[in-house]
Amino acid sequence: MPKCHICKDKIEETFLNKLIGTYINKKSVCSVCQKQYSKEELIEKTK
Repeated sequence: MPKCHICKDKIEETFLNKLIGTYINKKSVCSVCQKQYSKEELIEKTK
């Protein structure tokens, strides 16, 4: 299981091994952090 680059929590996966989250700048981000931060903030935090 990959970890979120921002909060360092494990990211859950679906039964097809897809992340319940996304990749920003080739770094994984969980869905909780996606809801909490704006797109610009996420890009800045994953640099």
